[in-house]
Amino acid sequence: MASLRDIRKRIRSVKNTRQITKAMKMVSAAKLRKAQDAILAARPYATTLDQIISDLAARAGDESLAHPLLTARPVRKVELVLLTSDRGLAGGFNSNVIRRANRFLYENTAMERIQLSTVGRKGNDFFRNRGQAIRKDFGGLYQRLSYRAAADVAEELVASYLNGEVDAVHIVYNEFVTAITQKVTVAQLLPLQTLGAADGAAPTQAGPTALVDFKYEPDRQAVLDRLVPQAVNIKLYRALLESVASEHGARMSAMENATSNATDMIGSLTLTYNRTRQAVITKELMEIVSGAEALK
Repeated sequence: MASLRDIRKRIRSVKNTRQITKAMKMVSAAKLRKAQDAILAARPYATTLDQIISDLAARAGDESLAHPLLTARPVRKVELVLLTSDRGLAGGFNSNVIRRANRFLYENTAMERIQLSTVGRKGNDFFRNRGQAIRKDFGGLYQRLSYRAAADVAEELVASYLNGEVDAVHIVYNEFVTAITQKVTVAQLLPLQTLGAADGAAPTQAGPTALVDFKYEPDRQAVLDRLVPQAVNIKLYRALLESVASEHGARMSAMENATSNATDMIGSLTLTYNRTRQAVITKELMEIVSGAEALK
């Protein structure tokens, strides 16, 4: 049986841990509000831009007007971009993404080459420690996260795709659903999928808007050339925002559970302490009574 001193030290230790987890929960909750506002503001723009590109591609008709980032080709070389966090203590946030990335690598072993890029220290450390070759680690991206920083990464991936170094680029990340729910998602970044293609429908069946055409300045192809690279940038930027919001939500939930568990443990240890103390007092009283009886 542990001594009273050991139990008191354990109670103090758990109380200190509870203070830390409670503080981390409050910090994550404050950061989550800002990240949630950012992703909710970015989603409508990204969806509308996809719809515009889908309509433009549907109206173009002539294959000569097709943008190279919209044209699919036989896939032999693939790049997978893994979005994890720089810090832990976020429940299953990182492990779920890493597990899905491993599954993607296993399912596509028949490819000629699959190269891996990482955003976030946790994913990079995991695969490096297991001997997995990593093409590039975009370290420190979360500390300077902005549309321009995401566009720089997207432009590098686009250049690799246009040069024929890869035939497709996929990103795996946690999509933000609610503060306590995140969904692991694997999305194709390149070639860019229009809404009709993503839904499995022909572009000409996109809806009533496909029946109406517009005048373009300077022309339809110039508008498409401007919007398609921007859509790739937005898609990657949105994935980064989703990952950041999911990270704060997962960490807030994990720290809330840790705080609750610490409170339960303190109650259990306090009960054990009182029982042990009562047993010690009872034993001392019995010794005193036994000594008094022996002196009679």
